[in-house]
Amino acid sequence: MEIATLDTVDRQILHALVVEPRIAFRTLAELVGVSDQTAARRYRRLRESAGLRVLGRVNGERVGWTDWLVRLRCTPGSTGAIAAALTRRVDTRWVQLASGGTEVVCVVQARTAEQRDALFLEGIPNSRRVVHISAHSLLRTFSSPTWPVFTSALTDAQLDRLPPPIARERDDTVLALDADDEQLLSHLAHDGRTSTAQLAAATGWHESSVRRRISGLCDSGVLYFDLDLDEHALGMTSNSLLWISARPDRLDETARAVARHPEAPFVAAVTGSSNLVANVVCRNERHLYDYLSGTLGRLPGIRAIETAPLIRTVKRAGSVLRPNAT
Repeated sequence: MEIATLDTVDRQILHALVVEPRIAFRTLAELVGVSDQTAARRYRRLRESAGLRVLGRVNGERVGWTDWLVRLRCTPGSTGAIAAALTRRVDTRWVQLASGGTEVVCVVQARTAEQRDALFLEGIPNSRRVVHISAHSLLRTFSSPTWPVFTSALTDAQLDRLPPPIARERDDTVLALDADDEQLLSHLAHDGRTSTAQLAAATGWHESSVRRRISGLCDSGVLYFDLDLDEHALGMTSNSLLWISARPDRLDETARAVARHPEAPFVAAVTGSSNLVANVVCRNERHLYDYLSGTLGRLPGIRAIETAPLIRTVKRAGSVLRPNAT
């Protein structure tokens, strides 16, 4: 697809959506100084030409689900078919081809141990085209929701007009979702900006009930909103997954340091021989080299880094891409 070039208004819209994902177009228009119609048109343009998606996500830790990062090394010429099969699963996100097209990487969210085992012990191993599989439990995510590439367009005065972020203390209580929650969350997973009126029509609830339930799910930490955009629209042409081995006694310190880097929108502690994984987005290969040898390489806790270039994204946060999309 043709990638949009973002101007100041586009970037302000993105910044506002990070802070308030379900912001009304009228409020958004007043915030960035354009008409309601212009705000809506710009949003649609970003969806169509830059892959913008606002998606409602379940924090698996709060409901007893587990997230796994899965690496599949495949026989030559088979990665496309395997990636396509994984995109059709409702429990997969971020299905990508890596390492010159010899590897498929994806995130799997398993609701139960039985679902996890069915995939890892029966589903994937039964494919003769998969020659090696490694599954890494995501122990903790360190990436900030305010990735600076997205959140540097609004002024302090504009930000003061938006609701402050919710401050939550860590809570290990596991919450249960009922059938009504599941129905609402499934619609928000498809489009986190689905209007309250549309959600009410789909669920049979009153609009006030929809607003109240969304607020409750967010306040409890079960629901969050994920903003996704094709990195090429931001002028970034180099996308890699870094498998980092950090000293165990400096793991937390190292993870937090990497998460502060503008090149790293996603950082997580994982199980396996590499105890950190980071998605790194750079302007080009020279920028990647400078980052690896400089900013990242100077961190004292890092012992080794494996770089796996991502050559194609088949499924982003939750959306299956057209074959010619990046």
